[in-house]
Amino acid sequence: MKDALGEVQSVLVLGGTSEIALATVRRVVAGRGARVVLAARKPEACDAAAAELRTAGATDVHAVAFDATDFASHEQFVRSVFDRFGDFDLVLVAFGVLGDQDRAEHDPAAALEIVQTNYSGTVSVSVPLLDRMRAQGHGTLVFLSSVAGERVRRSNFVYGSSKAGADGFYQGLAAACASSGVHVMIVRPGFVHTKMTAGMKAAPMSVGADDVADAILRGIARGSDVVWVPAAMRYVMSVLRHVPTVVFRRLPI
Repeated sequence: MKDALGEVQSVLVLGGTSEIALATVRRVVAGRGARVVLAARKPEACDAAAAELRTAGATDVHAVAFDATDFASHEQFVRSVFDRFGDFDLVLVAFGVLGDQDRAEHDPAAALEIVQTNYSGTVSVSVPLLDRMRAQGHGTLVFLSSVAGERVRRSNFVYGSSKAGADGFYQGLAAACASSGVHVMIVRPGFVHTKMTAGMKAAPMSVGADDVADAILRGIARGSDVVWVPAAMRYVMSVLRHVPTVVFRRLPI
């Protein structure tokens, strides 16, 4: 439960090594105590981040196991993490893989790995997650989407299609819990400089993880339904959505 000043007291991160999520949590815990749970396929990979968050001001930081593609475990995972740590004021759904587009076009297993992680995994864990948050009657659920799902491009259509599906699911999820006391927010960054994009040519209007984190916290404070990063990306994508297909396919994107 948030404190008397409305500050977040507990955070759950699905994708505990996500640079964007960790940048967000650093801001949440700075100057005030908060309990943080980092969920990752390999919990030990969160050790450095956990130490950093404790130094930044977190009162408790725990790392737990979570596998986005182990669908059968998701209900139990949600039940156990809430039973063990109590309610969460903020939940960040921040896991995902970019994958290799060239390989995924020709290797069904590679394409399926991207889709199962980014779409199926998101749906599978978010259903019990929302049920539990509805039961507690409060909290903010943030999904890290991508502008890649707004209009799927030739250059990364496997990843883009997986994000498009998950984004659409979260739009419906937000509508379904509008009167439950739970705030659902979708975050749509453009190109973000992280380990996942290292070595790739940066797209125009690229940002850093800290920029996305700042936008997330502003969005939460305002009660926003959708946050674009940078904000101007909303207008860029609005234009791209209406470009005729024959022209869109020729664009170098």
